[in-house]
Amino acid sequence: MLAGLFLAAGLVGSAMLGTAAWVKIKNSQFITVKGSARKNIDSDLAVWRGSFVVEAETLLEAQHKIQANHAVVEKFLADAGITNYSFAPINIEEVRAMQKSAEGWTQQRTTGFRLSQLVRVESTDVTRLEHLDSTPLVEQGLLFTTEPPQFIFTSVGEMKIEMLAEATKNARARAEQIATNGGSGIAQLHDADMGVFQITPLHSNDTSGEGMSDTSSRQKTITAVVTATFRLK
Repeated sequence: MLAGLFLAAGLVGSAMLGTAAWVKIKNSQFITVKGSARKNIDSDLAVWRGSFVVEAETLLEAQHKIQANHAVVEKFLADAGITNYSFAPINIEEVRAMQKSAEGWTQQRTTGFRLSQLVRVESTDVTRLEHLDSTPLVEQGLLFTTEPPQFIFTSVGEMKIEMLAEATKNARARAEQIATNGGSGIAQLHDADMGVFQITPLHSNDTSGEGMSDTSSRQKTITAVVTATFRLK
């Protein structure tokens, strides 16, 4: 019986070794590598935003002020050669202050009105918006503030398709080099997984697991990554 147990254990061990060897051979039939492609681009669309605020004791007076500001901003944009712009609806806020009543109660009362309005400019003349300076509006007495321009590359969809092909070619070249060093060759592509795209400022090394889509810089770098598995021959 003892001899039988040893024999059974030996058979099980041989089976396990055989399975491990088979898995190793099977895995060695494929090679998985990462390929990448990078391309520098120049944004072809810019978005510029600004806002202006007025205050007055009465709502009517505040409305007259905001309308006057609106006209000044329109003239400023026209003088800058900009025609594609839009104004958001006017935002109205009450200005309130704390006041004590004769009985000693503290209560709020309306002391005036604050009106604000946003203006948005969109243009393919990226250079014009990049250098648009709102200082003349401030010099005319407007309480005008701006946000940094946003720079957008509108053909990113088409670019992604092109770069995926380049990243796959890069993956194949890497796989061929590794396989050649190991005495094998590369056959057909078995499968490929697309990674996230990174659109970053030029010369930036920032990345994100969800992908990045920078709009703060005019010049950008698009990076595509593909994980490809090839069959060995």
